[in-house]
Amino acid sequence: MPVTRAKRIIRRSLWALVALVVLVVAATLIWTQVGVMTAERGPLAEAQENPALTIEQAPEGIVLTPADGRSEVGLVFIPGAKVQPEGYIATLQDLAAEHGVTVVITRPWLNLAFFDPRGLDAFTSAAPEIESWIVGGHSLGGVRACQLAPDARALALFASYCANDLSGSGMPVLSLSGSEDGLSTPEKIADARHLLPADADLVEIDGASHASFGAYGPQAGDGTPSISGDDARARITELVGALAVRLR
Repeated sequence: MPVTRAKRIIRRSLWALVALVVLVVAATLIWTQVGVMTAERGPLAEAQENPALTIEQAPEGIVLTPADGRSEVGLVFIPGAKVQPEGYIATLQDLAAEHGVTVVITRPWLNLAFFDPRGLDAFTSAAPEIESWIVGGHSLGGVRACQLAPDARALALFASYCANDLSGSGMPVLSLSGSEDGLSTPEKIADARHLLPADADLVEIDGASHASFGAYGPQAGDGTPSISGDDARARITELVGALAVRLR
C-alpha cells in the first residue's frame, strides 16, 4: 500500500475516533440534563417557612442549620442520580430544626455523584466549626458517600449500599432501606451487607419506596409507597438523629 494512501486511512480513522468521542461526550452531557427530578413545591415551601430552620445557598451546597445556631454534628448529604438537591430539603429539614444537625446537601457535577471527584472537605468547609461529620447519600449518592466515608466519623446510607469495602473500618454505619423500594431493593442491600462493619445498623422502613427518601415525586421503576411522606420523614429523622447523638 502506498505511504500516502496509508496516511489518509490513518488520518480518517483518527478523525472518526475523535468524532465518536465528541458524540459520546455530547450525548452523556445531554443525558445528565434530561429528566432531572425536581423538588415538590408543597414540601419545599413548607420547609422554607419552617421558623426553626435556616436555609442557605452556599458554594459548598445547600446548607440547613438550626435557627438558633446551635449545632455540634454535621451531615454531608449526596443526592441520588439526576435528582435536584432541593428535592431533599423537606426530608432533611427536621434533622437541623429538631436535632441540631447542620446538613450540607451537595450539588454533584452533572447531577451524578460519580462524576464529582471532590473530597469531603470541599463540603465540610461550609461549617468549619463542626468537628463531627456524618457522610451520607441517597441511591448512587450513597455509593459515593461510601468512598468518602474514611474521612468522616460515621456513614448514613439512604436506600443505598457500598461498592467499596468498609467492613474493617470500625465506624458507625446506619443503612436505611424501604420495604417497597423497586430500585435499591432490600435484596440488593442485603447482597452488599458484607461490605459494612459487622455492627452496622440496618433498618428497613416499612412501606417506604425509593423516592420516600426525598421529596421529588414518583420515580420510574420504583415501588408504590404505603407510608406517607411525613411519616417517612419522621422515621428518617428519628434514626439519623439518633446516630448524630452518638457522635456528640
